[in-house]
Parts: sequence; C-alpha cells; structure tokens
Amino acid sequence: MTDMEALRYPIGRFSMPELSTPASRAAQIETLRLLPERLRAAVAGLDDAQLDTPYREGGWTLRQVVHHLADSHANGYIRFKLALTEECPDIVVYKEAAWARLPDSRLPIEPSLLFIEGLHARLAALLLSMTEADFARGFNHPERGRVTLADNLAIYDWHARHHTAHITSLRARQGW
Repeated sequence: MTDMEALRYPIGRFSMPELSTPASRAAQIETLRLLPERLRAAVAGLDDAQLDTPYREGGWTLRQVVHHLADSHANGYIRFKLALTEECPDIVVYKEAAWARLPDSRLPIEPSLLFIEGLHARLAALLLSMTEADFARGFNHPERGRVTLADNLAIYDWHARHHTAHITSLRARQGW
C-alpha cells in the first residue's frame, strides 16, 4: 500500500466478508452502536482550525467527515428500513462529494454528533431485532446490484471504522 493509499484507507479497503454469521453480525452491530461515543472521543478537544484540516491532501476536512458520517448512515438506515418493508426495492445513490461541499457541511459538528447518537440508537435497536431471514433480505443498488442486509451491515461497520480512523490517524500524525 502506498503512503497516499494508507492515508486514504487507514484500515484498508473494504472487502466483503465471505460469511455473515450471528457472531460476525453481533460484532458489526456493536461497532455501529459504539460509533457515536467513538466518534465523539475522536473529535474531542479539536478546535475549528483542526476540524477544518483535511485528513489527507485532496481529502475532506475532519468537519466534512463528521457530517458525511451523518449523511451516509442516515442513507444506510433508510436502506435497511426499505428492504425490511418492501420486496427488494430499488434504492438511489447520492453524490457524497457534492453533499460534502454543501453549506451545511461547514456548520459546527455538534448537530451531526447528536444526530448520529439518535440515529445509531435506533439503528442498533433495529439491527438487534432482525432475524436470519431479515439479514437475507436486500435491495437493488444501481452500481452494486443486489445487496443483502447482511452485506449492508458489513459495509457500514467498515465505513464507521474507516472514517473514525481518518480522524484518529490525522490526530496521531499531527500530535493533537
């Protein structure tokens, strides 16, 4: 992995697990349940100048990363609910980079931290209630094809760890 690749993917690129088991899903759900506190710890004490620092050259600022997590995980939550209530619905993608440039991505991070707390409380409760059959349900993604809810859980587990690591690895490199 090149230095730029390591900065872009501090925990490595996403790789779909070969198996989804109750134990692996429990660990993934725990990651999502703990994201709000881990994210809050990752940004604790950062000032505006630090929050406006990109995690890598050409990358998003830490502020944008926090707001992106709120945007992305809200979309993920909706995808879970759609797949649980409809028969393999078609979902829409959104332009993450364009969303990260919208004016609300320059706001203080506290509203997104609070949103993530509430969202993940509901998401964890929903995921913990799901059956084996529920995790086999899915949706049609325009770029990926059919995605099961077990696969969607794995994606969002990685996503939570990936972006938290953007923040913590920059902090470590900068000595913050």
